[in-house]
Amino acid sequence: MNAAHFHLLVNHIPIIFPITGAIVLVTGLIVKSEPIKRTSYLLFIIGGISTMAAMYTGEGAQELLERMLVADEDYMQKHKAASRQFSFASYALGWLSALGLWASMKQKSFTKFVEIGILVAFIFAVFLGRAAGTTGGEIRHTEIRTTTDGSNPVFNENSSDEENED
Repeated sequence: MNAAHFHLLVNHIPIIFPITGAIVLVTGLIVKSEPIKRTSYLLFIIGGISTMAAMYTGEGAQELLERMLVADEDYMQKHKAASRQFSFASYALGWLSALGLWASMKQKSFTKFVEIGILVAFIFAVFLGRAAGTTGGEIRHTEIRTTTDGSNPVFNENSSDEENED
């Protein structure tokens, strides 16, 4: 297994865990269950930790793609910038969730404020995670690239599938 393969294995975890954590947190808030909310905090913490693995493996993947000459440097730089932004949001969500876990276990009076902060941090993280994921996919998946006018430069927009069936 090379660096790019390992990066592909771990890079989805920091996006999936927060989404799952948000579903669990909202469920915990609705049913007013501290154990369910604590589970969501753990999911957010795991998401933050997994972000470290994705960031670490990203460097090796970039070096490999550069040596193979199979990726556009501009796309890699866009992904790197988006990933850095996402990583800060993911780390903040993880740390805030650790505070939320501690506050919940100690039954602190400010727990509700931490819950609100976690939901706000989640919204930022998922927004930035979408950008990081999309820019990462664009590196090798030319079929998802779009231009500023919304078209895809890879496909001939005027050709039909019937013309290509010859």
